[in-house]
Amino acid sequence: MLPYIHIGIHFVLNLFGRAIPIGPWDLPTFGLMLWVATVCGAVVMHWSFLRARVQADALGIVALSVVSGLVGAKLWHVLDSPQEFHDFGWQVLWSTGGFAWFGGLVGGILALLVQGRMAGLSGLRILDLASPAAAIGYAIGRIGCLTSGDGDYGIPSNLPWAMGFPDGIDPTPPGVRVHPTPIYELIAGLLIGWWLWRRGAKPRPTGEIVGEYLLLSGIARFLVEFIRRNPKIIFWLSNAQLASLGSVAAGLVLILIALKRSKPAPEDPAEMAKAA
Repeated sequence: MLPYIHIGIHFVLNLFGRAIPIGPWDLPTFGLMLWVATVCGAVVMHWSFLRARVQADALGIVALSVVSGLVGAKLWHVLDSPQEFHDFGWQVLWSTGGFAWFGGLVGGILALLVQGRMAGLSGLRILDLASPAAAIGYAIGRIGCLTSGDGDYGIPSNLPWAMGFPDGIDPTPPGVRVHPTPIYELIAGLLIGWWLWRRGAKPRPTGEIVGEYLLLSGIARFLVEFIRRNPKIIFWLSNAQLASLGSVAAGLVLILIALKRSKPAPEDPAEMAKAA
């Protein structure tokens, strides 16, 4: 089975690569998959709103959050890679490569908080509703990283599904095959999105779903970084791993707070009656 999957992926990469030719124009696959990810996220967000009986513009909220996330991801990457900015100047802000996951997360959350307030929702409530959509959108967006070869791949590998990106935006050396980490993150994101969607089917304390999202996505990113080629900065951990630990910690705090809220207060008359 694996050889056929490997051949199929390479067929897609060879057919489209960094861009899809449409007459005299080339449609960048990264931009195309970003658009697909936005649409998928908007659909899941719309379903979340319908299930929760919330009257709000899912497409508009997702679109603005994606833009804010991209800005945050690019700015974080520039701050995290000052040498790249020194070498290439302001053009790094407009390149299709170089987006930091943590910056995108922060930018997207800030946009959601603002829009949630405008829609009459609390910050944690809008984040709960958006968490499954965020996981699915992130997963789909990783396909664009794969097809464009923007450097998000991993370290060299001899595994049957290892791949090379000789024609990517950030090409691998000729003959070198690496871990296709965008595929790993695609699978992880879809599983996290599925889990969060199922968890949100029943009423839960506000903040629990987004807490689980931060916890699970942080763990997934922390683990995949061990086979990514990002430089290690402290304690053999990359910058993304340190950010992931922060995400995990924030997720645990939100889950604990949510679980505490779900417990009735000791002076609750109903609970006192039961005890009697």
